[in-house]
Amino acid sequence: MNDVAIGQGGYSVFYGTMADMTYPEVKEAAQQGAVVLWGLGVIEQHGPHLPLATDVYMPYASLRLVSAKLAAQGVRSVTMPPYYWGINDVSGLFPGTFEVRPAIMIEIMIDLIKSLKKDNFTQLFCVSGHGDAMHNRTILEGVKRGGAEAGIEAYFVGAPSFFKRLGFAADDPNTVATNGEVERKSKFADVHAGQFETSSMQRYFPGVVRSDVVPGLKATDLGPAELAEWRKGPQQALKVTPLGYLGDPAASDPVLGESLLVGQAQFIADAIAARAKK
Repeated sequence: MNDVAIGQGGYSVFYGTMADMTYPEVKEAAQQGAVVLWGLGVIEQHGPHLPLATDVYMPYASLRLVSAKLAAQGVRSVTMPPYYWGINDVSGLFPGTFEVRPAIMIEIMIDLIKSLKKDNFTQLFCVSGHGDAMHNRTILEGVKRGGAEAGIEAYFVGAPSFFKRLGFAADDPNTVATNGEVERKSKFADVHAGQFETSSMQRYFPGVVRSDVVPGLKATDLGPAELAEWRKGPQQALKVTPLGYLGDPAASDPVLGESLLVGQAQFIADAIAARAKK
């Protein structure tokens, strides 16, 4: 078992965040130099077995772990409630997938970051729970503009390979790349509601996983060419993965899910601690 009881408080993504704090507690945290953590996900389909909020649950759980690991390194943190009205360029045609325009998401991010400045927080670290390229480019733009307009240090934290895929510059002042990343071994592409996401959801939020459905889901066994086609847009995604998942959910394992999330959280915490202490 990990060192944080993620499931406490039910499955409320407010539990353990600023939303469950009082305003004097928030004021005290800012006065003591707490850094702010923020996970940005989406509400989108995740196959016939995972809930629409998978990309919200995952960064929420990750940041619960990150916060504990930061505390162990002497870095106090508070966590914003997760953002979930994001961009879905790939799975937009599936029922239950919500979309907002990038410009709207950026403006919301700016206003929320200004709220942190008003409360005297000085450092914000964002992580993404969603792989969509446009969603993540929008996060970086929101981080850049929000940090500049509010006068706060704002960063997007992620794995080096993730930033490379998105085309982020290695020396971008608003990104913090982790010093390594968790290895995910799979023979075929497994990027959406497959073995890895299903494993972590089974471990931390089993009550919302349709466990009776998982064993009967056949692996998609798609390679790089099919993955590239899938990422082109909603029409292609619907054609390539008509059931809405890309990977092998039936191969999922809660033990693997914990290992992945805990390992990822350690890399993120180390990267944040290094920047926060500068």
